[in-house]
Amino acid sequence: MTPAQLKQLACAMPKAELHLHIEGSLSPERMLMLAQRNGIVLPYANVDALKAAYEFSDLQSFLDIYYQGASVLIHEQDFYDMAWDYLQGAARDNVRRTEIFFDPQTHTARGVPMETVIRGLHRACQDAASLGVSAALILCFLRHLPPADAVTTLQAALPFKDLFIGVGLDSSERDFPPELFVQVFDLARSHGLGLVAHAGEEGPPSYIRSALDQLKVARIDHGVACVHDAALMQRLADEKIPLTVCPLSNVRLRGVPHMAAHPILKLLDAGIVATVNSDDPAYFGGSINRNFEAMIDALPITQAHLRTLARHSFEASFLPPVEKQKYCTEVDAFFAACR
Repeated sequence: MTPAQLKQLACAMPKAELHLHIEGSLSPERMLMLAQRNGIVLPYANVDALKAAYEFSDLQSFLDIYYQGASVLIHEQDFYDMAWDYLQGAARDNVRRTEIFFDPQTHTARGVPMETVIRGLHRACQDAASLGVSAALILCFLRHLPPADAVTTLQAALPFKDLFIGVGLDSSERDFPPELFVQVFDLARSHGLGLVAHAGEEGPPSYIRSALDQLKVARIDHGVACVHDAALMQRLADEKIPLTVCPLSNVRLRGVPHMAAHPILKLLDAGIVATVNSDDPAYFGGSINRNFEAMIDALPITQAHLRTLARHSFEASFLPPVEKQKYCTEVDAFFAACR
């Protein structure tokens, strides 16, 4: 197939997105709209000035503007509107399942109640059914904050436990290894929540091992550093530990020098359950479909790779086995029709 045909296929195929920070989906247009609605003054005169600020040298420089942007989120409707924007785009990208990260500490530290954050996002997830999208929430802890603060955050969220399906660990990876957060992950596990963690984005392969062995996570977010450790790659393949890979993000934050050097095909060739995701689409170059298109432009992606990535995305989700199989059957039918 030609690259153009592969791009059409990638965009049209049913898929799940498992690594999406909802605060990172906040478009410049929505950010300025909410700032005006809530009487918040941002240091940007217009959308173009804000877009010009989206130049990052590393993860931390991205996070600085990321947290500034999140400051416009005050009311339940703000969180709903942000999530609804993303979910409408996800539906257009033929995302059938999405498991959305949110960072409550970013908001509660500003005095926004936990209930406001969760109910606004959850309401949008419920309404996503009308778009043909199954959506759920994963509460993430900011690893640059004290581990005790993560415990306090989870305790504050537990009254709303029915409104989210798991917990994760994100923000600055360097100097904040996963094992610092054993206590809060043990607590989350005791409440039956799914467990994921960022590891091996800017951190070393040892962080991936720590997330698996100390936090006992079900999947690794990013995880691309595993390519520097053959034994770890074999373990990930043998144990079928999914990786939620974010190609455009990896390039934009300079974890990978350019897309042609991205290891996604190396991961697939090793038998690892790798998936493709957008991470923070407002900041890193676009939606999940833009990630697929960038990969097709730079890498020898085939139709078989696309089918595998689509199946992986559902297999790696927290859906019940019957639901996973239903979506995988849909993927198989889609590709059979394409032949």
